[in-house]
Amino acid sequence: MSDCKCCNGDWLSGKTVIVTGASGGMGAGIAATLIKKHGCQVVGVARSESKMLAFIEELGPTYAEQFSYKLFDVSVKENWENFAKELEEEGIVPSVLINNAGILPKFKRFDRYSYDEIERAMNINFYSCVYGVKTFLPVLLQQENPAIINIDSSAALMTLAGTSMYSASKAALKGFTEALRVEFKGKMYVGLVCPGFTKTDIFRDQKNDGGKGQKVMDMISTDCDLMVKMIMFGIEHKRPMMVHGLDAHAMSIFNRMLPVKGSELFSLVMKVGIKLIMFEICSIFVVL
Repeated sequence: MSDCKCCNGDWLSGKTVIVTGASGGMGAGIAATLIKKHGCQVVGVARSESKMLAFIEELGPTYAEQFSYKLFDVSVKENWENFAKELEEEGIVPSVLINNAGILPKFKRFDRYSYDEIERAMNINFYSCVYGVKTFLPVLLQQENPAIINIDSSAALMTLAGTSMYSASKAALKGFTEALRVEFKGKMYVGLVCPGFTKTDIFRDQKNDGGKGQKVMDMISTDCDLMVKMIMFGIEHKRPMMVHGLDAHAMSIFNRMLPVKGSELFSLVMKVGIKLIMFEICSIFVVL
């Protein structure tokens, strides 16, 4: 029996849920919460079998039977089609899709990105979600209380210098999700999550730039376990739009009040790495 008490009851109870990027970080945390708190059957998607096996070991024998996994590259459309066929053959019918897989390309000016890097960012961060939704939408709509939750980023709210392709891919996902929400209103729950910087492995590539980007992100990042709790609270209550993390809230406010200067300011924070600037300016806007 779930201990979740919200206005929708425990609508997640016992559901079969697909979670991409489930081998670590927020994806693993979301999957574990769905299993332990809501009694869900979770099908995790990732590319690392060793990480998946480690996650199963962490779940322990009590919960391990509620988790299965598939290994494939979510950025390839055919992989989604094959995945759907495999689930159908195994008699697994999902009613919730959580698109969490994503990458954060190394911070650098746009002209320094290769075409491969550009395509990889868009394919993993955006098109993988499109492929997943397109593939499973017919099945989801046939289920009771279906849902699609796309884990986006604060970069969808306001862009930063050095994140052109990441911001573009996340802005595209935001627009896609918001359109789905309108188009399928009354038929399914569509949730958009925009977390700020979070202490996960997605930032590991930033360590190669002399450590500047990594140091700043360490200062402003939210603990992964806390972020998962906030995300799950929003999903449990069927929040259509969720912004989590001090930096994400500040970026959202700055973008509305200072659509040009706000981006420049946060880019300066990321470049210089002065944590106090962000907190002081954020406090000013909270007062205003």
